[in-house]
Formats: sequence, C-alpha cells, structure tokens
Amino acid sequence: MLIVVAISVIIAAISIPKINRIRMSANEAAALQELRTLHTAQAQYYSLFGRYAAKLEELGAARVNLISSAVAKGTKGGYQFTLQGGPGGYVVTAAPVTFNSSGIRSFFSDESLTIRVSSTAEPATADSPELSG
Repeated sequence: MLIVVAISVIIAAISIPKINRIRMSANEAAALQELRTLHTAQAQYYSLFGRYAAKLEELGAARVNLISSAVAKGTKGGYQFTLQGGPGGYVVTAAPVTFNSSGIRSFFSDESLTIRVSSTAEPATADSPELSG
C-alpha cells in the first residue's frame, strides 16, 4: 500500500507542473486571440462611429455587440484586459490576473496592430519587444 501511495505522489509531482504550464499556455493563446478580436472590433467601431471606442464597455454594448460580455467586463480566461481609446488611436493590454499562475506573459498593442510582450511581472508597454511568430 505504501508503495502505491509513493508512486502516486511521484506521478502527481511530475504531472501537476506540466498541467499548469499547459493551462497558462492556453490562457496566453486565448488572450492573444482576444487582442486580435479587439483590433477587429475597433476597426468596425471606427467605421460605424468615426472614432475608436474609449473603453471595452463601448465595444460590448448591446447596440454594437462587437466583443464578448466577459471581455467587455475586463476579465476572461485568467487575463485582465484594458482599453484606452481616443480620436486618433487606442491602446489595449492583456495581463495575467495572477502572474505565474494564470499566465507568465503580458501583452500590449495599439492601432498599429503590433503586439508587444513582457515575460516579467511588469506589464508589457509600447517599449516592450515585439511578439515574434
């Protein structure tokens, strides 16, 4: 019986970190897709209203409904999304709700569509390196 318990503990110790890395990777991939969705939504919003949306709620409002209600509220899949828009452009960020638990990378983008990434606890900014591949 002790041998079975010991083997179970060893298997759990090996598999749990891998499962967490896989989950964080999935969260990051989903956050990147949401950033791309936000870019598309901003382009559509601009064509409808002649300006960029100033905040996420505008993109998720019932009259336009360009993004999911979860993203419009700011949090989805372990990531916190923010949007700041103005007449000439916008900035969108996605940061893990809990760094090193829900994700290990944060993302920044603007109307240029270039996505920038930070792999530290500090959020990505316009000065962060571009996401490759």
